[in-house]
Amino acid sequence: MFPAALTFRLARATAFAVVCLGLALGAHLFAGGTITWRGVGVGLAVGYAAAMPLSGRERTLRTIMPLLGAVQVVLHLLFSSWPAAAADGALVANLHDECTPTLGMLIAHAWAAGLTAVWLARGEAALWRLLRGLAVRLIRLLTGPSVPNFASPVPVRVDRERPRHQAPPRHVISWRGPPFLPAASAA
Repeated sequence: MFPAALTFRLARATAFAVVCLGLALGAHLFAGGTITWRGVGVGLAVGYAAAMPLSGRERTLRTIMPLLGAVQVVLHLLFSSWPAAAADGALVANLHDECTPTLGMLIAHAWAAGLTAVWLARGEAALWRLLRGLAVRLIRLLTGPSVPNFASPVPVRVDRERPRHQAPPRHVISWRGPPFLPAASAA
């Protein structure tokens, strides 16, 4: 792997991990949870671990949506159980009590993950469209000027008939004609 490719993959994995972590942190803090710096570090590592293997080529919404949903579930479990595990050291005992999602929480997670996945997929498509455009311009620059194409972009049809003049519809009132002059009154 070339260093530029590795740098590009790291940048894409960073974007995915930061968006996942930001979404999970914001939702967790909005719901009244607490977060430790250790939990943030582990959450960022989880995002990197999930995104790095898939950052080598363009990804669509079909790939981004399940990956984002899975990472959000893992981060939810991590943020919900980390303070309890840090307090008494019993991670498994507190998982069931504190991590059972409510219907509102599931709906909020689904909407947030869905909207964020659409946002990431659109950003991914824009990034790859930009890179393809830059590659085409670079190839044109390196291969030199090409032969100009003076052909008309729109083909001209010579055999086209002229439209016939149509009679106006019957309900149209025509005001054409000589002006109306009132009769001169005799004095």
